[in-house]
Amino acid sequence: MKIEYDSVRDLLYIWFGLPGERAAKTETVVPGVHADFDRQGRLLGIEVLDASEVLRHRVQFEVMLTPSLAEMAPA
Repeated sequence: MKIEYDSVRDLLYIWFGLPGERAAKTETVVPGVHADFDRQGRLLGIEVLDASEVLRHRVQFEVMLTPSLAEMAPA
């Protein structure tokens, strides 16, 4: 996980994916908060626009995570 904040644009981005992965779909979670997903529906990152304003309020949402093949393999 990697967290970046751009104070000039007041933009916060939380990366969950691997470097170089590209989003196939972006969904608006709440106004100002967007979630990026890959082609398999895995969460790659969360972007918060106007972060200093949005994060003054409690932002809560749920994302259904798909288990990876490694997690599903028998031990």
